[in-house]
Amino acid sequence: MSKQSLKQKRIAFLATDGFEQVELTKPWEALKNAGAEVVLVSPKSGEIQGVNHDEKADTFPVDQSVHSASAEQFDGLVLPGGVFNPDALRMCEDSVSFVRDFFKQHKPVAAICHGPWTLIEADVVRGRKVTSWPSLKTDLINAGAEWVDEECVCDQGLVTSRNPDDLPAFCDKAIEEFAEGRHAEQTT
Repeated sequence: MSKQSLKQKRIAFLATDGFEQVELTKPWEALKNAGAEVVLVSPKSGEIQGVNHDEKADTFPVDQSVHSASAEQFDGLVLPGGVFNPDALRMCEDSVSFVRDFFKQHKPVAAICHGPWTLIEADVVRGRKVTSWPSLKTDLINAGAEWVDEECVCDQGLVTSRNPDDLPAFCDKAIEEFAEGRHAEQTT
């Protein structure tokens, strides 16, 4: 686990119903342990439903609506996967704009598994080296990304990983990128 400090850093987790629970809870715990303030942002109010693969898991309270959230309020963004979660997020213009604004502001973003679907909709993967769940490979290539099958890929502040097995490397690299802060090449 990374020894870097995220004190004074505020990190958004963007998710809605159908997120892969461990892809939210493990990074959440790792970032909190590194000193970050973590905030669950969602287009849905109240609580959102996690899943363990295709089975319902726990519910989690939403801290802030994406409709009133701004990337300016945060130092970084985490996009958990799960099939339903990013599919719903990419259909929500406020969520897509929220994601795109992190890139416009050169702030680090970490996306795992199916999380890059929202990155595709935000049109921020063109020319970037990324990884994901294998079924997103063609989508990412068609969006202009260079897709590789690696545990964790970092391209100028954009951290991506394939699946829950990659969480230790994903969390460590996300902490490192969030600690470094803005990246000039992290842009749309």
